[in-house]
Amino acid sequence: MIDILVYLFENYQPDACPAPSVLAKKLSAAGFEADDISAALVWLDGLISEKPALETGAGLGSIRVYDEDEAARLTVESRGFLAFLEHQEAIDPALRELIIERALALPGDTVGVDRLKVIVLTVVWRRQHAIDALILEELLAEDDDDDDSDVGPDTLRIFVH
Repeated sequence: MIDILVYLFENYQPDACPAPSVLAKKLSAAGFEADDISAALVWLDGLISEKPALETGAGLGSIRVYDEDEAARLTVESRGFLAFLEHQEAIDPALRELIIERALALPGDTVGVDRLKVIVLTVVWRRQHAIDALILEELLAEDDDDDDSDVGPDTLRIFVH
């Protein structure tokens, strides 16, 4: 499914992404498996659905405390990376919460940094959120120590042409 998110980021503008039924046909024609397409469309639907604005009450210097499930699913490095993005003002608390929610919606046990970077890129892409070029470069960089089995060595490299 991560490969589909990468494919969408690489091939579509966020406001020109086709309707789900058309997108499913295009993804199938591109060689993706039906189960992966279905999972990706459900995942994307969760990203697009309108949710009420998050009332974080987070002030300057506040920190996000993760519950047991979040801490078990998001690696320490992933949580640190989210803190880095927020500290650099690349994301705000509401966007952070959306990223966490979408990360936890992925199948699998843990979400390492490479998977998280794809999620952040997808959320930023879909929400058309402006992001600093240096932060974007960091998002496109591959973390050699990350052990995400479905994110191969070339998955993130295809972002950079």
